[in-house]
Order: sequence, then C-alpha cells, then structure tokens
Amino acid sequence: MNKLTRLGIGAAAFGLLVTAAVVAYNALSDRVDTSGRVALPDEGEDSSPKQAAPDFAMTDWAGNTIRLSDLVGRGRPAVLNFWASWCPPCEAEMPDFDRVHADFGHEVEFVMLDMTDGARETVEIGKRFAEARGFTMPVYFDTTSEGAITYGIRSIPTTIFIDREGFVITGAQGAIDEDILRRVIDFMLDD
Repeated sequence: MNKLTRLGIGAAAFGLLVTAAVVAYNALSDRVDTSGRVALPDEGEDSSPKQAAPDFAMTDWAGNTIRLSDLVGRGRPAVLNFWASWCPPCEAEMPDFDRVHADFGHEVEFVMLDMTDGARETVEIGKRFAEARGFTMPVYFDTTSEGAITYGIRSIPTTIFIDREGFVITGAQGAIDEDILRRVIDFMLDD
C-alpha cells in the first residue's frame, strides 16, 4: 500500500469519526443541561426518542484499552464524568463523586474519564492527582480524545447519566454537587 493510499484511508477514517461525533453531539445536546442543574425525565416528560450512549475506547488504570460498552448497559446505571486535574470545578466536584461512589459503587458504574492530551494533562498527572487525594472511584483516561469527540465535550466538567439499558437519560455541563449526584442516582435506581 503506497503512501497516498494510506493517507486517503486515514483521511476517510478521520472523516467518519468527525461525522459520528457530530451526529452524537446533535443527538445528545438536548439531553445535557448547561444551566447548572440536571433535568430528570419526570420533571417534564421528554418525548424525544431514547439515545443509546455512544461507544468509544479509553484506557484503564492498568493501561488496558476498554470500551464504554464494556461498562454500561449491563443492568447497572452509569455516571460518565469528563474531567482533568487542572480544572478547578473538576477538582471541586471530585470529592463529592468519590463519596457517592463509596455509597453506590456496587450499584452504579462510575466512569471518571480524565481528558488527557499528552501535554497539559497526562496519564501520570491524572494518576498522581487521584492518588494524592485518595480517590477510590475508578479513573479512566481519554488518551486519544475519542470520548471527548464522541460526546462533543466543549467544556469540563461534563457529566452524562446512563440508564441500566445503556441509554443517556440526562447530563450536566459544569460542576455538580453531591446532592444533585445523589438525586439523579436515586432516580436511576428507582427507574
């Protein structure tokens, strides 16, 4: 395969990834609240069709590549949080997530996705951040930005809530507190 063919295949693959990200962003944008609160479906019936949580690859703490679909849609609701150690609102909300994980981690899948870019945020920086604070919740790493692209993440922190069947039910852009997190988890567990 010559260089021009490889370049064409790479460009086509990148185009497909961007197209998938745009479609996922458009489908999810009406489910993610940017006002600082989280709207649950019972707070005004949502007539839009269910949106399956878009899948992407990430790296776990041990360096293994796993997919979101390996963690969600298996009978347990999930909390997907996009964060970075340099982000003050992310740092502020992380202890709340860790406390709630301690209470609900056996019933709810927590996917704390560190937005690593290889420069400002690396896997090593993210690990040191989590270890220094004694977090017990699972931390994953978005080393290729596939998660951020797939979900159209424009700012962090962003939290996406996924039901037991793997459908996005709501989300929030910006920091959320322990009370909101517990309220949404209670809703997901009662559903």
